[in-house]
Amino acid sequence: EIIKHRFAEDKKDAALKGFTAGVDIDMVGDTLDGDVYAHYLKNLVEEGLITEEQINNSVRNVLRMKFKLGLFEDPYVNPEKIQNDVKLEKDRTLALMAAHETITLLKNDENILPISLSQFKDIAVIGPNAHRKLLGGYSGEPKYYTSVLDGIKQKVGNQVNVRYSEGCRLTEGGSWNDDLITFVDDEVNNRLIEEAVENVKKSEVIILALGGNEQTSREAWNKNHMGDRADLELFGRQNDLIKALLKINKPIIALLFNGRPNACKFLNDSVSTILECWYLGQETGVAVADVLFGNYNPSGKLPISFPRSAGHIPCYYNYKPSARRGYLNDEISPLYAFGYGLSYTSFKISNLTLEKSSIRKNESTKVFVDIQNTGDREGEEVIQLYIRDMFSSVTRPVKELRGFTKVNLKPSEKKTISMEVLPEHLAFTNINYEWTVESGDFEIMVGNSSRDQDLIKTLLSVI
Repeated sequence: EIIKHRFAEDKKDAALKGFTAGVDIDMVGDTLDGDVYAHYLKNLVEEGLITEEQINNSVRNVLRMKFKLGLFEDPYVNPEKIQNDVKLEKDRTLALMAAHETITLLKNDENILPISLSQFKDIAVIGPNAHRKLLGGYSGEPKYYTSVLDGIKQKVGNQVNVRYSEGCRLTEGGSWNDDLITFVDDEVNNRLIEEAVENVKKSEVIILALGGNEQTSREAWNKNHMGDRADLELFGRQNDLIKALLKINKPIIALLFNGRPNACKFLNDSVSTILECWYLGQETGVAVADVLFGNYNPSGKLPISFPRSAGHIPCYYNYKPSARRGYLNDEISPLYAFGYGLSYTSFKISNLTLEKSSIRKNESTKVFVDIQNTGDREGEEVIQLYIRDMFSSVTRPVKELRGFTKVNLKPSEKKTISMEVLPEHLAFTNINYEWTVESGDFEIMVGNSSRDQDLIKTLLSVI
């Protein structure tokens, strides 16, 4: 990379500059830019540009980390003790738990979810991601994989008729590794949309699996391996598919699978129920079916804000006070905010208090807040703690996440939870480039997302 940026003349110069800057490890293997240390460090020593002692120090740095990781305590593996198939089977439980906790309920306006097996007798599973293996980039090939369609079929058995149509296609085959992306002819997608519309006419509800795949959003590691997009809307003909299905006037439950947020404003305005799934791994279909049919109550929260359009980027919760002046004839807020996520039950957060409302710069305090499950289902909520420095020597964000905790509550159950506010949560680099806590007031905010309407507030004084 430093050759591309004209910082190094050639690979030998890159090796010298990287090594003398303190880079101990070089990417090795069959790579375009790697292996420079293996090829040139010996020459650099012979030419007197670096010393063996410098190499020894670099090797010590690497070995030191390996010792700390325990890699030398028992470096050998007994082949007889390797039972890979048994381990893979056991790991399915962990994979399913991770998938469950990832799924985030963005919208459930008409309370269609969760579905009961007696509620519908004919379900249509539609969409380009309904029956496609979705793992994301830099992932291996799992022994097991369950698609959305397969997971729903397994869940309902013979109790519900399940119809399937692809609806539209994003890319023709392909994988994350392939340089070439083959896009789909409009004629093919026109046919797929027509087939889907015809297929759902006899169904009672539509489960619509949309989003992207490993080819429509990926690392663009070379000019012949593109991965970035100028538009954040749903890729290809997905909005056309949504429009066609809306005309059938059946309830639509949308599932989004993607590696980064979509600016899915049309979908958001058009359907009452949306689940953000990201890439759920090998247990995709099992996890989705568990959430759809109420075997698992979703508790996921967004780790990033969803912009309303590409023009709303950058879109993040911890912005500086003057960074959000607004847009002509459009909302300034994100489509969905950092930390946001619904549940099949409801929660009330109240009675925010501080152990000490005034502390010294080197002291800490505790935040206490009550949370009650006000719905009729057991569920989990993620309580989030944000702070704001009310006045400081340099500009600070309007809020910063400083802690969170997940709490499980049965219907009507109430708990008081506590979170610490430590000096490190209040510290920042001041105008003199010093990491410090400044005196003054800090706004303490607690709630279930970063949105102002989801937070309750109090003041902490630092003296």
